[in-house]
Amino acid sequence: MCKNFSAAWQIYFCANRLLWYNILFLIFQKDRVLTQRNEGEYSHSEEGRYSDSACPTIYGFLTNAKENTMKMQAVVVNQNVAGDVEVVEREVRPLEYGEALVEVECCGVCHTDLHVAAGDYGEKPGRVLGHEGIGIVKEVAPGANALKVGDRVSIAWLFQSCGSCEYCNTGRETLCRSVLNAGYTADGGMATHCIVDADYAVKVPDGLDPAQASSITCAGVTTYKGVKVSGVRPGQWIAIYGAGGLGNLGVQYAKKVFGAHVVAIDINDEKLAFAKESGADLVINAAKEDAAKVIQEKTGGAHAAVVTAVSAAAFNSAVDCVRAGGRVVAIGLPPESMDLSIPRLVLDGIEVVGSLVGTRKDLEEAFQFGAEGLVVPKVQLRALDEAPAIFQEMREGKITGRMVIDMKKECGCGHH
Repeated sequence: MCKNFSAAWQIYFCANRLLWYNILFLIFQKDRVLTQRNEGEYSHSEEGRYSDSACPTIYGFLTNAKENTMKMQAVVVNQNVAGDVEVVEREVRPLEYGEALVEVECCGVCHTDLHVAAGDYGEKPGRVLGHEGIGIVKEVAPGANALKVGDRVSIAWLFQSCGSCEYCNTGRETLCRSVLNAGYTADGGMATHCIVDADYAVKVPDGLDPAQASSITCAGVTTYKGVKVSGVRPGQWIAIYGAGGLGNLGVQYAKKVFGAHVVAIDINDEKLAFAKESGADLVINAAKEDAAKVIQEKTGGAHAAVVTAVSAAAFNSAVDCVRAGGRVVAIGLPPESMDLSIPRLVLDGIEVVGSLVGTRKDLEEAFQFGAEGLVVPKVQLRALDEAPAIFQEMREGKITGRMVIDMKKECGCGHH
C-alpha cells in the first residue's frame, strides 16, 4: 500500500509541476508577444504566436488579465427608440480559441441593417450592426490558423456555421440551421473593432479598395451568386429588377463577368440612368411601362431574371418576363406573397428559386472580379457618427449606390 501511495504521489506531483511549467511558459510567451506588438514588431510567426496545443482556457485567463481595457466605438440598435440606431462606446472582450481581432477600416450600410434595427426579424436591442465590414487583423488567438496579423479580411453576413451538417458539407453553408449572422445574431462590423471567427473571415485580394470591398462583401456577393444561380450564359438576356445598390452590382456582374445582355428595371429614372452607365443594354421604368411586356417584345423573353427589389409586383413581373424554360431568382424580401400561375410554371417549365447571400467561396470569387476591375461599386464615404442620419436617408429612399462608413473619417463625436 505504501508503494502504491508513493507512486500516486509522484504522479500527482509531476502532473502539477507540468501544469505550472505550462502556465509560466504561456505567461512568458504572452509578455513577449505584447512587448513585440507594442514595439511594432509583432508578426504571425512561430516565435510570435501561441502554440495550438496551448489550453484556450489559460489563454483566455491571461488575455482577460492584460487586455480588458481596449475600447471601441460601435453602431448599435437603440435600446430606447424603436427602429433607431446609436453610436456607443464599448469594451472589446478578450479573444477566444479560433478568433481574431480586426481593426475595422470601413463598413457598408445595408437594407438588412434597417430591418434588424426595426426589429423586423425579432428584437435585437444593443446588437452591433454591420455585415459589410473590411479591416486589418491585429491579433490572433490559438487555433486561428487561417489568418495572420496584417491580413485584410471581411466581416460578412455568414459569420459562422456549424461546418458539419448536410448544407455545410455540400457547399450550401448559408443554409446551415445553426448559422450565425454578423450584425444580427452576432455582433457585426459597424464598429472600430470586431472579433471574428478566423475560418469565416475571407481575405481581400491586393488591389481591391477597402470601401469597394465592403460593398462586395454583401451586395456584391449576393447579386453575383444570384446571377450565378440564374444559369444565364454569354449572349443570353437577363432581367435585373431593382437598380439600387444591389441591382447595379447585379448589372455589372451579369454584363462584365457572365457576358449576358442586361435589362434593368426600376421606378427611379436616376437609378436607371446609373444602370445604363454601368452596362445595362435596356432600361425600363416600371412605373411608366409594363416591364414584362416590353421585355417579351424586345427580347423574346429573358432567359433569366434576378429580383433585388423589395416589391411583390417586381416578382410577379419577373415571372411574366421570362421565356419558356426561364429561371427567376429571388433575392429581395418583400413582406407580401407573389402570384404564381401554376399552369404557366408547368407548361412553360418556369423555375422560381431563392438565393441567400453567398458562401465563402462565392465571396472569394466576387472579390477577385472586383480586384480585376470588372466590377466597381459606387460608394459614398461617411463618418461613424453619421450612422443615424444614414439610416434615416435609407428609410426615405434617398441613397443611390452604396453608403460606406469610414472608421477613420473625421466626425463630430471627437473620435476618428
